[in-house]
Amino acid sequence: MPSKGIEAAGLVREFKGGVLAVAGIDLHVAEGEIYGFLGPNGAGKSTTVHMLTTLLPPTAGRATVAGFDVVHEGPKVRKAIGAALQEAALDPILTGREHLRLQTALHALPREERKPRSDELLERVGLTGAADRKVRTYSGGMKRRLDLALALVHRPRMLFLDEPTTGLDVQSRSALWQEVARLAKEDGVTVFLTTQYLEEADVLCDRVGIIDQGKIVAEGSPAELKASIGRPTVDVVPADHEQRDRVSAVLAQFGELTQASPHGVAVLLSGDEFGLADVVRALDAEGLHVEHLQLHAPSLDDVFLAQTGRTLEGAEQEQQTELVP
Repeated sequence: MPSKGIEAAGLVREFKGGVLAVAGIDLHVAEGEIYGFLGPNGAGKSTTVHMLTTLLPPTAGRATVAGFDVVHEGPKVRKAIGAALQEAALDPILTGREHLRLQTALHALPREERKPRSDELLERVGLTGAADRKVRTYSGGMKRRLDLALALVHRPRMLFLDEPTTGLDVQSRSALWQEVARLAKEDGVTVFLTTQYLEEADVLCDRVGIIDQGKIVAEGSPAELKASIGRPTVDVVPADHEQRDRVSAVLAQFGELTQASPHGVAVLLSGDEFGLADVVRALDAEGLHVEHLQLHAPSLDDVFLAQTGRTLEGAEQEQQTELVP
């Protein structure tokens, strides 16, 4: 029986001139999961979304979305999904409410359901107060939230969000995160989210795939990916630098001593059995006072660096754009 989530095998998209935007990726996204597709501009994220949403045919390989083949059953795929892509297709002279009433009509919702559904979605995304304002007066965050509401009109089983929070302020980004999390948890919506933001993937996603140069270079839960490249390190600088040896003796109980600053001591914690609180209690028990104490936990950027040899933040600064057909 076909998966009701997303399945892809050997998915390829090649553009004119032999440019390989997606170079044979495999995907499995379970129903109700929030799957993050993380990578820099130009990595192939949007091209993958365009194939999965039937906007772009694969050059090779196959994919099913909600149990339907993206090439041979395009109409069924489109009926099952909602999509909020990078560029919101909004009319500046229409109001938010008018956009939703139009979308409910396009999806052939019964007339008696159109107003209640529009009002429900406006409230859900926090736009009730701005519903009758023209979209040209909306901020970037408001436009993103309206675009999300439009994607949800027909109650899709699966939602594709292509870099939905790019350029948004912290408050708008947080509001959108909350709604996406609620959709997955309460409504069982499967979410496929592309992003450049490490925090977004860490906070929201059940699993993450890291794509670079058209290939998936790492995949797993955020915790698994971070654990795969190393354990947390605790750095301690004693208030009295002459007590450095005593601090070293305490920290050695918690793992492997490693390189630190000239006046500090660092320990690579062994497994999940110890944490920062354990270290602090042990230092207190020995009457040792510290000038500086810090936990360095592996991040998704560390994972990206380990897999690709460069940081994701640095890649974001490159003036590259996703390839389009």
